[in-house]
Amino acid sequence: MRVLKSLEERSPLPPARRRERRRRADLPNHERWLVSYADFITLMFALFTTLYGISTVDAKKLGSMVESAQQAFEPKTAATGGQPESGKRPAAKPETTAGPGEVGVAELLKQARERLAGDVREERVEIERDRRGLVISIREAGSFAVGSADLSPDAQSLLKEVGSILAGIGNQVLVEGHTDDVPIHTSRFASNWELSTTRATNVISFLLEHAGVASQRVSAAGYAEHRPKAPNTSDANRTRNRRVDLIVLNPTQEAADVLGRVSAP
Repeated sequence: MRVLKSLEERSPLPPARRRERRRRADLPNHERWLVSYADFITLMFALFTTLYGISTVDAKKLGSMVESAQQAFEPKTAATGGQPESGKRPAAKPETTAGPGEVGVAELLKQARERLAGDVREERVEIERDRRGLVISIREAGSFAVGSADLSPDAQSLLKEVGSILAGIGNQVLVEGHTDDVPIHTSRFASNWELSTTRATNVISFLLEHAGVASQRVSAAGYAEHRPKAPNTSDANRTRNRRVDLIVLNPTQEAADVLGRVSAP
């Protein structure tokens, strides 16, 4: 205290100022938290800067690293008895879209035109090609009685010839029934939906029983009047629209997708 008093006596400040200074020095400092807060903000800034830095990845270097890891973990090949050559990946097997026994549409089109030439001339059958594959259209005239789904003897003979073509291949086959826009309401068929569907299923039943077509390769659908070949504006067009189409699908993934969409419940 004597030293403090001596220092105060020697200070050039007036006594009032010295007392004020001593009082301020004795008061607690409530702003010390700012130092810790500033340190915290600095650390957070450093953290986010580091995170941003490591998030910027060199795609080329990453690709090289992934490829090296794949080569390191690939099993030994039977041919060489060791790891694949550095920097080279084993050649992938070519994808095959055709199943066992599947035939291309061009070959099927040629066979169908040769074996069904007489029926084409008599306008009982139309043969064409679209994006799905080969389409064999069997007209109602001569194949079904009006408003009936029962196969006529001529239709059965025609289907045996068609079935002999289908039985020797592995392609999937869609059988679609179609009608014109004239409504039907009988004791057996309440609408064109029932008629078109029953015709398609009767054709499939005949192919399975009398032509040796595998059941897992066929599916049926009925579209009534909603997929006409020609506008239902004349008797000739309506006659053409009343038909059963047998679509031999392309041996491609697109054809498999079409089959899945049509046959899905």
